[in-house]
Amino acid sequence: MRPPDWDDTDDEAPSATGAREEARALQELRAIYRQADAAYAPFSCPASGECCQLAKTKRQPWLWYPEWLLLARNHPLPPPREDGGCPYLDTAGKRCTVYAERPFGCRTFFCERIRGPARQPGDTVNALLVRLERVSQRLLPSLTGPRPILEWHAEASEPEE
Repeated sequence: MRPPDWDDTDDEAPSATGAREEARALQELRAIYRQADAAYAPFSCPASGECCQLAKTKRQPWLWYPEWLLLARNHPLPPPREDGGCPYLDTAGKRCTVYAERPFGCRTFFCERIRGPARQPGDTVNALLVRLERVSQRLLPSLTGPRPILEWHAEASEPEE
């Protein structure tokens, strides 16, 4: 999938205006991620990688376009995993290879094994999700919602025509 800011008159690069908008969107996305991390700072995760075993949990994070763009621009596309885990897991299936840029859903995953205060920061998460949706709609107005990570991954793995 070509980025939405692709200038069809030049098959080599996005337009300058589009590139600036993408840079602003990715900057805001990183700010959203920092705020999500701060909201979850009082909590701890067992770091087992169980939540990343997507075929076993039957759950996967849903990414807005800027989240996928951040991954696609900064990391090579890994092959799908035979075990049904997130493609961004290391070969042992325990550690995230894109941890610093992991999607919002991975930062705020509601795991039964989480430890910390009695109540998770739901209001903060909802407010950040609204911001994330706005950032996404500025970049790709035609996208009506987030998509599962494996859907983004499968589309990116398809050969271009």
